[in-house]
Amino acid sequence: MKTSSFGYLVKEGTRSLWVNRLMSTAAIGVLAACMILVGAAGLFAANVSNIVSYFEDENEIVVFLQDGIDQKGVDDANLKIRMMSNVSEANFVSNEEALQEQMEKYGEYAWLLEEYQGEENMLPHAFRVKVKELEKLEQTAQDLLDMEEVQEVRVPTEVAHTLLGIRSVVTWCGTAIVAILLVVSLLIIANTIKITVFNRRKEISIMKYVGATDSFIKLPFVVEGLLLGLISALLAYMIVWGGYVYVMEWAGTVESAWLQELYRYFVPFEQVYKVLLASFCAIGVGIGSFGSMVFVGKYLKV
Repeated sequence: MKTSSFGYLVKEGTRSLWVNRLMSTAAIGVLAACMILVGAAGLFAANVSNIVSYFEDENEIVVFLQDGIDQKGVDDANLKIRMMSNVSEANFVSNEEALQEQMEKYGEYAWLLEEYQGEENMLPHAFRVKVKELEKLEQTAQDLLDMEEVQEVRVPTEVAHTLLGIRSVVTWCGTAIVAILLVVSLLIIANTIKITVFNRRKEISIMKYVGATDSFIKLPFVVEGLLLGLISALLAYMIVWGGYVYVMEWAGTVESAWLQELYRYFVPFEQVYKVLLASFCAIGVGIGSFGSMVFVGKYLKV
């Protein structure tokens, strides 16, 4: 295809947006709304995942060592724990440190524990262990309990199940929303192309009679769909950007202790704007061009 012909076809696709401006505006509005929902769902999922990851990091397995264990036993246990594939961090807590922590919790009544210092200290040595994957928490706890140096293991199983449940629900719901909205977007593109083809049916018939190729007839519609998708993507990105910044500023000023605690772990927009913009453009251009190529052939029957 010559450069002049290609330029003509691109111009025709662009002109079609204006000629069918009412339908194009409606298509852009609905496509942008779909992508806004996709972006909002993605940002929500990213923030939930970030917050869940924080609570995962805060969850520890407490490993109590056998009573009367010597330094060699402690060193052996330390080595075995750190060699486990799912262990990300292991901190040793001596019985003296554990007693000191208890005394700090008692505050002004700490004197009640003073008689248990030194040789009277009955608390066991322990390790506080953090895992890499919460899904393997129970198996890791069992591996720790099987060690001969270990007397008892305390695992936050209920908290782990709750966090995993939240992550699973967010992941599945986000995926379902995205899939549904993509299908809706494709149907919108299909209807837009169908109406455009119907409005230009006489022109298309003349082009076919004079020997225009299939590609020559289809390309303006592909350009139209691509532009619809790109404009929708940029519009949706600007709205999501403004909305997210507004919500972040609002959350930062709310006088709520729990919200302020969570706010520290919200994902800043600067961290995701490139991925979000690229995703919107890819979705918009992909749906627009793909939808046009697939459906224009169906309606044209060329």
